Amino acid sequence: QVQLVESGGGLVQAGGSLRLSCAASGRTFSNYALGWFRQAPGKEREFVAAISRTGVSTDYSDSVKGRFTISRDNAKNTVYLQMNSLKPEDTAVYYCATGTSFAAPLRATSLYTYWGQGTQVTVSS
Repeated sequence: QVQLVESGGGLVQAGGSLRLSCAASGRTFSNYALGWFRQAPGKEREFVAAISRTGVSTDYSDSVKGRFTISRDNAKNTVYLQMNSLKPEDTAVYYCATGTSFAAPLRATSLYTYWGQGTQVTVSS
């Protein structure tokens, strides 16, 4: 059974930084792409960033490009999301996710099968 556990969320002032981590277990971590998504109150879950199984390819939503960086450490079975220059509109629950077969970074929420429990990020103005 694949398990994903996020950590690193919290309260930060606008302009600050946070680093989220997602620890995976239950299968060979390095075989699959991973993604970060977020969901704000009253809004649909949206794509934030994704990374290929090797870490060579990444993709970002326009709203975070240039501010967030996704990376992975296959030796530690962990994916990270470094978030800089945070804005109040970044406030949301952040989730990591992975699929059953794909290795490339993909954006569609429906393609992801396994999800973590989420970690709250709150950015104050």
